[in-house]
Amino acid sequence: MSLLDPALWSGKINIDGWREASGGKTAVVNPSTGDTLEHIGSADASDIAHAASRAAEVQRAWAATAHTERAAILRRAGDLFAQAAPEIQDWLIRESGSTRARAVFETDQAVQECYEAAVLCSHPIGQVMPSAEPRLSMTRRMPAGVVGVISPFNVPLILAIRSVAPALALGNTVVLKPDPRTAVSGGVTIMRIFEEAGLPQGVLTMLPGSGAAGAALVDDPHVRVISFTGSTGAGRKVGEAAARGVKRAHLELGGNNPMIVLPDADLDRAVSTVAWGSFFNQGQVCMATGRILVHADIAEEFTARLAAKAEQLTVGDPAAGDVDLGPLINAHQRDTIHAQVTASIAAGARLLAGGTYDHLFYRPTVLVDVPDDAPAYAEEVFGPVVPVRTFTTLDEAARLAADDAYGLSLAILTRDVMTGLELAERIPSGLVHINDQTINDDALIPFGGVGWSGTGARFGGEANIDAFTETRWITVRASQPVYPM
Repeated sequence: MSLLDPALWSGKINIDGWREASGGKTAVVNPSTGDTLEHIGSADASDIAHAASRAAEVQRAWAATAHTERAAILRRAGDLFAQAAPEIQDWLIRESGSTRARAVFETDQAVQECYEAAVLCSHPIGQVMPSAEPRLSMTRRMPAGVVGVISPFNVPLILAIRSVAPALALGNTVVLKPDPRTAVSGGVTIMRIFEEAGLPQGVLTMLPGSGAAGAALVDDPHVRVISFTGSTGAGRKVGEAAARGVKRAHLELGGNNPMIVLPDADLDRAVSTVAWGSFFNQGQVCMATGRILVHADIAEEFTARLAAKAEQLTVGDPAAGDVDLGPLINAHQRDTIHAQVTASIAAGARLLAGGTYDHLFYRPTVLVDVPDDAPAYAEEVFGPVVPVRTFTTLDEAARLAADDAYGLSLAILTRDVMTGLELAERIPSGLVHINDQTINDDALIPFGGVGWSGTGARFGGEANIDAFTETRWITVRASQPVYPM
């Protein structure tokens, strides 16, 4: 039997094993062909309540499990991700429209997320603190309790496992609600991996569902931490609801990420770098390069080369062969992107490449002479669209790059690395890449944005300890003191 044999999970959710969902079933659709691949269970509020209650019941026992045993389960999960990578990649390609390269990246990253999480199991859990009193004073990291993870469609495996694995490693139980559009890649896969790795039942539950199911998860009193990755609009609602329940919400949201091309940049490499940063995964990445700021001295040659590159890129069904871009996730996403492109052209932008589509296959698009208020420049597009603006001074470049409510990722291309670093200091951003594109990730790094890109929370490496634990202060005296009362 394969890891993802539908006979195990078809039409179901997982709470102490695979079971029917109270909310019925949802079709799993291939965006390249429109074919129904399978069905997945659709959880409702009652399923969420059951899962959260069960997670709370078993959390103390899981936290008390020896750190060596928890680490062993995480390492086995990493090994299983590596062993099952071809099967998982096939689902990523068919279910999410992933290219082969992105699917390989996702499975490789999932392996590393589990291995890095295993290290957290043996991380020091506290500190001995100085005290002016005759006592032992110390802090101890305690599991937060039940963690709710709400993950999106665009990079479904990574954006779920990056929270699930460290939360489990640190002694929490997890209720995972993947996006129903990619519930196999971002939900079933993770559930099956941890089942095979020996995770006790109830420690991880998996419930795809609608926005109502997500709202129920945020509101549930058993859930103490919410890890949400998605749009800024949805993130605001999650943050507001979490605040009403006086619980923490880690919000990883959108981005309209600038790349600054200084006049000394290598143009051949710059064009390739921009194309990757803007068109990878059809632009459906929060870190995608959304705005190109290029020095006026090289703008004409640069944009001509970029438009030529865009015209050369192949768009099609990744399951049928190697392509540069696959399909968008659905018609709503396509229509939103196309409306932003056409409105930007109406506002005065010039179209150099793309701007057309066939079904869900949108051509990589290059726009120049883009006004400040053009939607393709002022908003996150979340599609394969790159608007290009020019600047003449570093001051202007810094102003244009910083004139945005988002603050996730920043890229600067230049042979003068120190100038690049100095320029980056003037632009708010959670991530900075000198001589690279904006889409970079690593299980070790503290990942997160500022402004509309998130609440400043960080995932990755030791930052996960802050994300998924609470700090307890403990004092111990040899005898009780005498108080004047």
